[in-house]
Amino acid sequence: MPKHIIAPVADIPPGSRKAVQVNGRAIVVFNLAGEFFALSDRCPHKGGPLSKGRLTGLLQSSQPGDYCYTRRGEIIRCPWHSWEFDIRTGKSWCDPERVRARRYAVSVEPGAQLIEGPYTAETFAVTVEDAYVVVEM
Repeated sequence: MPKHIIAPVADIPPGSRKAVQVNGRAIVVFNLAGEFFALSDRCPHKGGPLSKGRLTGLLQSSQPGDYCYTRRGEIIRCPWHSWEFDIRTGKSWCDPERVRARRYAVSVEPGAQLIEGPYTAETFAVTVEDAYVVVEM
């Protein structure tokens, strides 16, 4: 699969997100304590922008009055209808087997590695004559 450079790591600090367009697709990239995850920026329910949603966690209770709040900042809540999705897997909390936000593979790569290739650029000979730049094609 082709790779697309989104941003320098410093542009997406821990606990934040960045919405981008890649080949016409809206994607949101999350940084969870130094780990990066990417989901479609469209909620599968009605298409709401997940990038505008609230980050929350998982609230569990074994009995009335006893609760445990975990996974702080790892759940994204759609701003339109409050559907919640696990940022790590894209699975919804309402029906994890059938409803999920599309997930994309993310990696962090050194800039030098990205510059080296495997890219090939088309080049053209250039000459300067008087005050004009001429490109030979």
